[in-house]
Order: sequence, then C-alpha cells, then structure tokens
Amino acid sequence: MAVSLKKGQKVDLTKTNPGLTKVIAGLGWDVNKYDGGNDFDLDTAAFLLGENGKVSGEVDFVFYNNLNHPSGSVSHLGDNRTGEGEGDDEQIKINLASVPQEVNKIDFTVTIHDAQARGQNFGQVSNAYIRIFNEETNEELLRYDLSEDYSIETAVVVGELYRHGAEWKFSAVGSGFEGGLGALCGNFGINIG
Repeated sequence: MAVSLKKGQKVDLTKTNPGLTKVIAGLGWDVNKYDGGNDFDLDTAAFLLGENGKVSGEVDFVFYNNLNHPSGSVSHLGDNRTGEGEGDDEQIKINLASVPQEVNKIDFTVTIHDAQARGQNFGQVSNAYIRIFNEETNEELLRYDLSEDYSIETAVVVGELYRHGAEWKFSAVGSGFEGGLGALCGNFGINIG
C-alpha cells in the first residue's frame, strides 16, 4: 500500500524497502477548461543537487532537451505536450545505486511551457501529483497529491529524493515559483539567459 503524503512530510524510501535501487517518479496532472485558446504544455525535470542545493553544471538538469544524466542514474522518459489521458503524464527513471556521491538530492519540478506568453499558471491545473514506484515490480511506494491553489505560479518544485546517511528519503515539497523555468533554474544555479 502506497504512503500518501501531505506537503512538508518526509518518508523513508530505501529503509522501508530494503534492496530498492530502481524507481520511477511519475508525474501527472489535468488541465481545467479555460478560454485561453492555447494548449497547456507542462514539463517535468529533475535537478541533481549538491550539499549547497545547486547543480554542479547544466548536465545535472535532466529534462526534455537533456534526457539522460552522464552517470546514467537519472533518465527522463520523454515529453508529453498535452497531458491527455489517465495515469502519469511524464516519468523520470532513477537508479539510486548509481547516483554520483556528490549528488545529495534530486528535486522534481513541473513548469508550464511559455506560460507568460500564453497567460497560463498552475491555478488552471488540477489533480497534480507525483508518485514513486518500484521499476521492477510496478508497486507504488508513495504518492503526493498537490492540493494547493497555485494561482500565480508557473513552476513548482513537487518533491525531492534526498540522501540520509546510506539511505534515500522522499520529501513532499510543493513549493511554487513565479517566473517559470528561468526562476527555477536560477534557484538551482543555472543561468538559462
């Protein structure tokens, strides 16, 4: 039975699931009906962060234009441009055993592509969630449903996997940003100019 988390909660991932190394972060959402006339294109990404909460370089930003981290530990499984259908809209695969030692945590984010130009924000998105499941058994281990109304935000840090000694834990973050991908990247030490 999957653990259901609320904002700010943390849960042991590997301690309660001994031998777990391969997981998939599935992110999903629905778009509310609105009169904007533009499609909603939400994009997920993973930022591999050091102790200082920053990336060591652009290679630590895994997203639709950089699908694989050089270590092979984190892979984005492709861009979904509409969010149509049931289940996960985008997925990121993580091999916990091969994450480089200098990576302290992996933050999972969702941004709205061209949000400012299209007049879109997360207030027009509903049923957003992240779930972590075991890649080998497909067993859902945890789930975090975002229930806040992000009426002005165009980017959200949904959750993070982080090291705790030799174990990995998950934290339900749910932190919104104005300024979309640029603000998010700046926060993690990347200047996308």
